[in-house]
Amino acid sequence: MGMLALLHGASSSKVRMLQVTDLDPVSQTAQLGKRPHPVPLDPASWTVVQRCLAHREAWPTANLHVMITKGTKAGRSPASTAYLSHVLDDCGFPPRMIRSTRLLDLVNTMDPKLVAATFGMDPQATVIYLSDRIDETRLSQWETDRT
Repeated sequence: MGMLALLHGASSSKVRMLQVTDLDPVSQTAQLGKRPHPVPLDPASWTVVQRCLAHREAWPTANLHVMITKGTKAGRSPASTAYLSHVLDDCGFPPRMIRSTRLLDLVNTMDPKLVAATFGMDPQATVIYLSDRIDETRLSQWETDRT
């Protein structure tokens, strides 16, 4: 959960709904929600997904979701929203904060519309991540490029 949020900006709901069939082991990609293309996973993220799948295999289940719990292994429903909101309690940062940090960085260094398209978001949704401060180093680079 944390790796997908931090590196790939995956929301809790997208990770919650992620199914084994959304993963492609050959290309090491994951289809995250409404994103227009499968997300290529870096080696660290792919390793974490593999560990999650190995943990999942230890429990006999027909549930297709990648993240299952003791309560969902017997059924077909995803892990609860409450479970995912507390799954990273030991690290001290909630999933929403980790994802927001990633989106904040991307929106303030790239075109917000491009970020929205890449992450399958509404273009207006990226506006909340726009910083209200000016990065002096980027401003000075812009002035140098103009001359």
